[in-house]
Amino acid sequence: MSVFRPGQFPARQDPAARLLSLRARLRSLGRLLIAYSGGVDSAFLAWAAHRELGKDMLAVLAESPSLARSQKRDAVVFAEEQGIPLQIIHTGEMERAEYRRNDAARCYYCKDELFTLMEGYCQQHGFNVIAYGVNVDDQGDYRPGQQAALQHRVVAPLLEEGLGKEDIRQLARAAGLRIWDKPASACLASRIEYDRPVTREALNAVERGEEALRQLGFRQFRVRHHGPIVRIEISRDELPQALTVAMAAELTRIFKALGFSYVTLDLEGFRSGSMNALLPAASLRRWNSPKD
Repeated sequence: MSVFRPGQFPARQDPAARLLSLRARLRSLGRLLIAYSGGVDSAFLAWAAHRELGKDMLAVLAESPSLARSQKRDAVVFAEEQGIPLQIIHTGEMERAEYRRNDAARCYYCKDELFTLMEGYCQQHGFNVIAYGVNVDDQGDYRPGQQAALQHRVVAPLLEEGLGKEDIRQLARAAGLRIWDKPASACLASRIEYDRPVTREALNAVERGEEALRQLGFRQFRVRHHGPIVRIEISRDELPQALTVAMAAELTRIFKALGFSYVTLDLEGFRSGSMNALLPAASLRRWNSPKD
């Protein structure tokens, strides 16, 4: 089994041709576990794998305090809608001090925990390979979890076929999958500033804050936890809705009730991975370089 490394990209093809190649690749893998979160990438990969492998694939959803309950519900519902076999496992990254301290390697320890448990599941239940939904566009951001995937020899079929985020959305839409335009998301811990410990209380505040924003009608946003300060990112096309006196008062009420002393709205708007902008260059180089 070959392991695809970040930075290796096949020649560009149209998405339909790459889908045919993806289907062939999935068939070649044998009995397959998919690391599944319910996001567009992992949901599309699980759907495609189920179409090719049937009962010889299983989607694995990791449940922990860093998984928002709304995200879990939607992931379970999508699997049920598509008939995708699903196993929920409980991961223990919160028991690991190196994860809780929330330094630049936090995502590595989270994925190491997940893939270690999935390896055990493979051995116990006769699966051959673990796959996850990383894609070409993920290579442009800081993703230490990909190092854990390399070390555990987890395959990345979407990346292998040169599929980016918009390709995957296009293919999911063509397949009639309702998740094709689902907003990007990530674990709740990614909202907590680096070097501030990950605690259940902080995760709960982030989750409740993001659910409140969803109830207010916002679609793409992040609640960034900076201790006594909350920094709310809302997509630029939705910012006018947030930039009113009435909404400012409502956001202040909501987030002060969650324990924040200061409520701020980031005028740059939503951008994925904004916490990574403050990481030192040495950390970025260390965790973005392929390792065995």
